[in-house]
Amino acid sequence: MEPIRVGFVSLGCAKNLVDTEVALGILTQEGFGITFREEEADVLVVNTCTFIDAARQESLQTIKELAENKKDKCRALIVAGCLAQRYGESLLEDLPAIDALLGTGEIHRLPQAIRRVFSGDKVVWVGEPTALYDHRMPRLTTGAGHSVYVKIAEGCHRHCTYCVIPQVRGKLRSRSIRSILEETKRLVAAGAREVILIAQDTTAYGVDRYGRPMLSELLRRLARVEGLEWVRFLYTYPTGFTPELIRVLAEEEKVCRYVDLPLQHISDPILKRMGRRGGKETILKLIKALRQIPEIVLRTTFIVGFPGETEAQFEELLRFMEYVEFDHVGVFTYSQEEGTSAGRLDGQLPHEVKEERRARAMALQARISRRRNRARLGSRTEVLIEGGGKGGSWGRTRGQAPEVDGITHLPGVHLQPGQIIKARLVGAGTYDLYAAPLARD
Repeated sequence: MEPIRVGFVSLGCAKNLVDTEVALGILTQEGFGITFREEEADVLVVNTCTFIDAARQESLQTIKELAENKKDKCRALIVAGCLAQRYGESLLEDLPAIDALLGTGEIHRLPQAIRRVFSGDKVVWVGEPTALYDHRMPRLTTGAGHSVYVKIAEGCHRHCTYCVIPQVRGKLRSRSIRSILEETKRLVAAGAREVILIAQDTTAYGVDRYGRPMLSELLRRLARVEGLEWVRFLYTYPTGFTPELIRVLAEEEKVCRYVDLPLQHISDPILKRMGRRGGKETILKLIKALRQIPEIVLRTTFIVGFPGETEAQFEELLRFMEYVEFDHVGVFTYSQEEGTSAGRLDGQLPHEVKEERRARAMALQARISRRRNRARLGSRTEVLIEGGGKGGSWGRTRGQAPEVDGITHLPGVHLQPGQIIKARLVGAGTYDLYAAPLARD
């Protein structure tokens, strides 16, 4: 008898991707088949995102498209993740083709859900998310394997007024250092050269489990893992940076000198309305400390068009960007989310104003990025090779995180993905770099 074949679509962030890979590992362990061709699937699963309106619309559109496959071979459509958690059973009213809903804490129960659906049941498992995966769970990585995400905590204990994450992901739940180390060693044995630590707020790691922030200790322990070359951590919070964490960035060779610091704004009144801790002076003091580290690369994200944001406050943000000169910046327009306190604030701005401000901020950052990239010409760097084609290979430096930053091209050079080479930067665009390999010593 042929195994039930499951097709998977994973939407949204890297944290969702890890959930998908764990679910695939559990399915494989329990004898299910995995297919990457939707038309071959007996069951289609979509792991959804609902962070902002655009993500929610993408999730709903994907569900509708997958529902069309139920007219052919597909026998079940399962919706998992953040959208299922946020809207629960109400999704079935608009999308009756859905056979099962699994919240963010239930995806590890996917095999049981499939069996229940095949026996004729509708499944709605959406409770308070408390689950936390660990190293004992199987995981089927879907990428090339040389760069892998490791989720170190789930949920969030911050309460930013614009954000639904605590509602859909639950309270902060940190994994143990031992569990993270065991998983990392297994991934390295399977070929990983870089691990990227992720959580909703990596600087809060350990507060719930150990009673204090433990990211710095975790990084020092990971830096001792034999065979691991790069360690990167994403999604930090400005008031979560400790002096010890800054020392780790400066001292540990394997820890990439790359800080992803989503600030969201710089105007104190806007930060207060956002529910963000730490004002402008705190942020400037932190950036000054980080910039003492040689070759540090800083990335941030901003939200423009937040309720009540004045033109003067937006221009304060532009002056701040010009002053700091971040290496990488993402700018998002504010998304009014139901169920958030920011969604109920007065002063909601028109879509046109938000888009115009985003365009101005991105144009400014493009000029800054070009300037900073050109200043690096002639310098030496390491490049982790990611792929290539007829024109040559491409990869990333320590200062480039996957998917969100630019890449480094190596024209005319053909190298195996997963290699880390030394190179000299010979060209610079707005976001991408160009490099030539250095002769080996």
